[in-house]
Amino acid sequence: MVLNHVWGLLSNPESEWKTIRKENCTIGRCYCSHVLLLAAIPPLAGYIGTTQVGWQIARREIHKLTPDSALLIALLSYLTILVAIFSIGKLIQWMGQTYGAKQSLPQCIALAAYTATPLLLTGIMLVYPVLWLNLLIGLPALAYSVYLLYTGVPIVMGIKKERGFLFSSAVLAVGLVALVAVLTATVILWDIGVGPVFTN
Repeated sequence: MVLNHVWGLLSNPESEWKTIRKENCTIGRCYCSHVLLLAAIPPLAGYIGTTQVGWQIARREIHKLTPDSALLIALLSYLTILVAIFSIGKLIQWMGQTYGAKQSLPQCIALAAYTATPLLLTGIMLVYPVLWLNLLIGLPALAYSVYLLYTGVPIVMGIKKERGFLFSSAVLAVGLVALVAVLTATVILWDIGVGPVFTN
Protein backbone atom coordinates (compact mmCIF):
# COMPACT_ATOMS: atom_id res chain seq x y z
CA MET A 1 0.00 0.00 0.00
CA VAL A 2 1.29 3.44 -0.90
CA LEU A 3 2.46 5.47 2.11
CA ASN A 4 1.32 2.67 4.43
CA HIS A 5 3.89 3.44 7.15
CA VAL A 6 3.29 7.18 7.52
CA TRP A 7 0.60 7.02 10.20
CA GLY A 8 2.47 4.32 12.14
CA LEU A 9 5.66 6.37 12.21
CA LEU A 10 3.74 9.34 13.56
CA SER A 11 1.65 7.44 16.13
CA ASN A 12 3.75 4.45 17.25
CA PRO A 13 7.24 4.64 15.74
CA GLU A 14 8.90 1.74 17.57
CA SER A 15 6.22 -0.72 16.49
CA GLU A 16 6.28 0.65 12.94
CA TRP A 17 10.07 0.36 12.69
CA LYS A 18 9.76 -3.33 13.64
CA THR A 19 7.20 -3.79 10.86
CA ILE A 20 9.48 -2.00 8.38
CA ARG A 21 12.42 -4.21 9.35
CA LYS A 22 10.43 -7.39 8.64
CA GLU A 23 9.43 -6.25 5.14
CA ASN A 24 11.20 -7.57 2.07
CA CYS A 25 12.00 -4.10 0.78
CA THR A 26 13.62 -3.26 -2.54
CA ILE A 27 14.97 0.13 -3.57
CA GLY A 28 12.35 0.41 -6.32
CA ARG A 29 9.47 -0.50 -4.01
CA CYS A 30 10.64 1.93 -1.33
CA TYR A 31 10.95 4.75 -3.84
CA CYS A 32 7.69 4.01 -5.67
CA SER A 33 5.56 3.56 -2.56
CA HIS A 34 7.00 6.33 -0.42
CA VAL A 35 9.88 8.50 -1.59
CA LEU A 36 8.68 9.61 -5.04
CA LEU A 37 5.37 10.84 -3.62
CA LEU A 38 6.52 12.48 -0.40
CA ALA A 39 9.60 14.06 -1.99
CA ALA A 40 7.29 15.89 -4.40
CA ILE A 41 5.42 17.73 -1.62
CA PRO A 42 8.02 20.43 -0.78
CA PRO A 43 8.91 21.28 -4.42
CA LEU A 44 5.26 21.43 -5.54
CA ALA A 45 4.24 23.50 -2.52
CA GLY A 46 7.25 25.74 -3.02
CA TYR A 47 6.37 26.25 -6.67
CA ILE A 48 2.82 27.29 -5.79
CA GLY A 49 3.94 29.45 -2.90
CA THR A 50 6.62 31.34 -4.80
CA THR A 51 4.60 31.90 -7.99
CA GLN A 52 1.05 32.42 -6.69
CA VAL A 53 1.28 33.62 -3.07
CA GLY A 54 4.70 35.23 -2.77
CA TRP A 55 6.36 36.61 0.35
CA GLN A 56 7.10 39.92 2.00
CA ILE A 57 10.12 41.25 3.83
CA ALA A 58 9.38 43.90 6.47
CA ARG A 59 5.88 44.52 5.07
CA ARG A 60 7.17 45.79 1.77
CA GLU A 61 6.00 44.69 -1.68
CA ILE A 62 5.19 41.04 -2.32
CA HIS A 63 7.95 39.11 -4.08
CA LYS A 64 7.15 36.29 -6.52
CA LEU A 65 9.19 34.13 -8.86
CA THR A 66 8.54 33.67 -12.55
CA PRO A 67 6.93 30.29 -13.34
CA ASP A 68 9.97 29.15 -15.36
CA SER A 69 12.40 30.05 -12.59
CA ALA A 70 10.25 28.42 -9.89
CA LEU A 71 9.83 25.28 -12.02
CA LEU A 72 13.58 24.88 -12.45
CA ILE A 73 14.14 25.33 -8.72
CA ALA A 74 11.34 22.84 -7.93
CA LEU A 75 12.77 20.20 -10.29
CA LEU A 76 16.28 20.63 -8.89
CA SER A 77 14.91 20.43 -5.34
CA TYR A 78 13.03 17.22 -6.16
CA LEU A 79 16.11 15.59 -7.67
CA THR A 80 18.21 16.72 -4.70
CA ILE A 81 15.80 15.08 -2.25
CA LEU A 82 15.80 11.81 -4.23
CA VAL A 83 19.60 11.73 -4.45
CA ALA A 84 20.04 12.76 -0.80
CA ILE A 85 17.86 9.91 0.49
CA PHE A 86 19.74 7.36 -1.61
CA SER A 87 23.13 8.79 -0.60
CA ILE A 88 22.33 8.84 3.11
CA GLY A 89 21.03 5.26 2.82
CA LYS A 90 24.29 4.22 1.19
CA LEU A 91 26.28 5.98 3.93
CA ILE A 92 24.19 4.26 6.61
CA GLN A 93 25.05 0.89 5.07
CA TRP A 94 28.74 1.80 4.85
CA MET A 95 28.92 3.16 8.43
CA GLY A 96 26.97 0.19 9.75
CA GLN A 97 30.06 -2.03 9.51
CA THR A 98 31.72 0.10 12.20
CA TYR A 99 28.84 -0.53 14.59
CA GLY A 100 28.40 -4.22 13.86
CA ALA A 101 25.30 -3.74 11.74
CA LYS A 102 24.99 -5.53 8.42
CA GLN A 103 21.84 -4.57 6.59
CA SER A 104 21.06 -4.52 2.90
CA LEU A 105 21.15 -1.28 0.94
CA PRO A 106 17.34 -1.28 0.46
CA GLN A 107 16.82 -1.49 4.24
CA CYS A 108 19.26 1.39 4.81
CA ILE A 109 17.54 3.50 2.16
CA ALA A 110 14.17 2.70 3.79
CA LEU A 111 15.60 3.90 7.12
CA ALA A 112 16.72 7.18 5.54
CA ALA A 113 13.44 7.64 3.67
CA TYR A 114 11.12 6.96 6.58
CA THR A 115 13.22 9.12 8.91
CA ALA A 116 12.68 12.06 6.55
CA THR A 117 8.88 11.61 6.52
CA PRO A 118 7.96 14.43 8.96
CA LEU A 119 10.16 16.93 7.11
CA LEU A 120 8.72 15.97 3.74
CA LEU A 121 5.14 16.17 5.03
CA THR A 122 5.62 19.63 6.51
CA GLY A 123 6.94 20.77 3.14
CA ILE A 124 3.28 21.51 2.36
CA MET A 125 3.72 24.70 4.40
CA LEU A 126 5.83 26.13 1.56
CA VAL A 127 2.52 26.95 -0.12
CA TYR A 128 2.54 29.92 2.24
CA PRO A 129 6.22 31.01 2.20
CA VAL A 130 6.44 32.96 5.44
CA LEU A 131 9.73 32.37 7.27
CA TRP A 132 8.43 32.45 10.85
CA LEU A 133 5.54 30.11 10.03
CA ASN A 134 7.75 27.65 8.18
CA LEU A 135 10.21 27.64 11.10
CA LEU A 136 7.36 27.22 13.59
CA ILE A 137 6.20 24.07 11.76
CA GLY A 138 9.55 22.92 10.41
CA LEU A 139 11.60 22.85 13.62
CA PRO A 140 9.27 20.42 15.45
CA ALA A 141 9.23 18.27 12.29
CA LEU A 142 13.03 18.28 12.27
CA ALA A 143 13.07 17.30 15.95
CA TYR A 144 10.65 14.44 15.27
CA SER A 145 12.77 13.24 12.34
CA VAL A 146 15.77 13.13 14.68
CA TYR A 147 13.64 11.16 17.17
CA LEU A 148 12.66 8.72 14.40
CA LEU A 149 16.33 8.30 13.51
CA TYR A 150 17.33 7.50 17.10
CA THR A 151 14.45 5.04 17.57
CA GLY A 152 14.79 3.48 14.11
CA VAL A 153 18.52 2.83 13.84
CA PRO A 154 18.79 0.18 16.59
CA ILE A 155 15.64 -1.60 15.40
CA VAL A 156 16.25 -1.57 11.64
CA MET A 157 19.99 -2.16 11.89
CA GLY A 158 19.61 -4.86 14.55
CA ILE A 159 22.02 -3.44 17.12
CA LYS A 160 21.86 -2.56 20.82
CA LYS A 161 20.42 0.80 21.83
CA GLU A 162 23.79 2.05 23.12
CA ARG A 163 25.45 1.40 19.77
CA GLY A 164 22.35 2.68 18.04
CA PHE A 165 22.71 6.01 19.83
CA LEU A 166 26.30 6.43 18.62
CA PHE A 167 25.38 5.26 15.13
CA SER A 168 22.42 7.66 14.97
CA SER A 169 24.65 10.54 16.09
CA ALA A 170 27.09 9.72 13.29
CA VAL A 171 24.26 9.60 10.73
CA LEU A 172 22.94 12.92 12.03
CA ALA A 173 26.39 14.48 11.63
CA VAL A 174 26.59 13.19 8.04
CA GLY A 175 23.12 14.60 7.36
CA LEU A 176 24.18 18.02 8.61
CA VAL A 177 27.30 17.94 6.43
CA ALA A 178 25.12 16.99 3.43
CA LEU A 179 22.79 19.91 4.21
CA VAL A 180 25.71 22.34 4.34
CA ALA A 181 26.99 20.93 1.02
CA VAL A 182 23.60 21.45 -0.64
CA LEU A 183 23.35 25.01 0.70
CA THR A 184 26.88 25.75 -0.51
CA ALA A 185 26.07 24.36 -3.96
CA THR A 186 22.95 26.54 -4.04
CA VAL A 187 24.95 29.67 -3.26
CA ILE A 188 27.51 28.78 -5.95
CA LEU A 189 24.77 28.19 -8.54
CA TRP A 190 23.14 31.51 -7.68
CA ASP A 191 26.51 33.23 -7.93
CA ILE A 192 27.11 31.95 -11.47
CA GLY A 193 23.65 33.04 -12.60
CA VAL A 194 21.46 29.98 -12.05
CA GLY A 195 19.31 31.70 -9.46
CA PRO A 196 15.72 32.75 -8.96
CA VAL A 197 14.14 35.24 -11.35
CA PHE A 198 11.61 37.60 -9.77
CA THR A 199 8.47 38.90 -11.46
CA ASN A 200 9.05 42.51 -10.40
